[in-house]
Amino acid sequence: MSRSAAVSHVGKIRSNNQDSGYAGRYLFLVADGMGGHAGGDVASAIATKRITETDKQYASPHDAEFALKSALLAANSLLAETVFEHSELTGMGTTVSGILRVDDKVAIAHIGDSRIYLYRDGHLEQVTSDHTFVQRLVDSGRITPEEAAVHPRRSVLMRVLGDVDASPEIDTAVRETRPGDRWLLCSDGLSSYVAEEKIAAVLASVPSAREAADRLVRESLDQGAPDNVTVVVVDVDDTADNSHASPTIVGSAALPLQFDGETERRALRLPSLLLHPLKATQPDDSHFEPESDDYLAALIAEDRRRARRRRVTWLVFLLLVIVGIVFGLLLGYQFTQRHYFVGVEDGRVAIFQGVQQDIGPIQLSHVFEETTIEIDDLPAYRQSAVEQTINATDLADARRIVEQLSNDRLP
Repeated sequence: MSRSAAVSHVGKIRSNNQDSGYAGRYLFLVADGMGGHAGGDVASAIATKRITETDKQYASPHDAEFALKSALLAANSLLAETVFEHSELTGMGTTVSGILRVDDKVAIAHIGDSRIYLYRDGHLEQVTSDHTFVQRLVDSGRITPEEAAVHPRRSVLMRVLGDVDASPEIDTAVRETRPGDRWLLCSDGLSSYVAEEKIAAVLASVPSAREAADRLVRESLDQGAPDNVTVVVVDVDDTADNSHASPTIVGSAALPLQFDGETERRALRLPSLLLHPLKATQPDDSHFEPESDDYLAALIAEDRRRARRRRVTWLVFLLLVIVGIVFGLLLGYQFTQRHYFVGVEDGRVAIFQGVQQDIGPIQLSHVFEETTIEIDDLPAYRQSAVEQTINATDLADARRIVEQLSNDRLP
């Protein structure tokens, strides 16, 4: 038996929900649409409704894997046909991440940057890999995951279902599952705003699938997420029989399709223009690009230029800091040289310029004038005072002190 829940929210900025989610008897999926007001919701809804036809029992997990992949490709064809009939939807597309359970295994199919996580024995594992440009950079060791989170190209998708690629590459796999496992499927409205440590904490502490899904959506909204957020939580126990569960559809797939007469409300877009919701604060700033060598080369070249600019900026900043420190030290040294004091040099009274303190090996004073007054010729109390140094207000004052010491010499 799989206890599950699906929750979707429009987010804090968007006016419509372009996500779709499904929690069924054996199938669970999340789809994150893109393509503007009249495209993203249609794309995720069409894909979700087509893929839910696979929600049934299969003889083996590999049969389920094949069926799930075939359903995603069929959904891709449906999207292309829809765009052919409704040109105002040109450029729409959707991510899809889904699992189909067969006994103690799950078949997985994934395309885009929605995610599938497995929470098991206190550990959260990201099962899918984002099909984004920055993930390519992370995988190749060019940038760190922390740098990817703030990279200006972090929202460029390399693979989606849509009207661009007739045969998109879809990641599939078969994974073991066991009682106590908790599967999480989510759009980037969750993963881009809530840290994995927090996600794991919620999955660990909230026993109900429905309450856990609600809590994760709230966490995303509390972080100010402008994007739609969709969460599907699936709890696994000791049987795969889920035939009595009532399927749940959320998001745009739960509503009737509405895209006729939208031409005037949405400008035509080429496939490579703004398509996907941004993961920061400008909802329409990211997009999808087909996975071509030329485009990847252009992005990598741009990233190299950006890295060079960043290094040059840091070098200039470091140079300015060093110049500032040196300038400050020079000013400080000049300030110390306005002071005078009387002390002992080679057993004789001398006038020093500077201050008594030193900074490590750097001496902040030097002998300015030597005298013929032997320190031993002075009374004991005068010797002690000179040895401890006597501050002067200026050079004239220092000379008056020396004159006084000369008058105090022992006969």
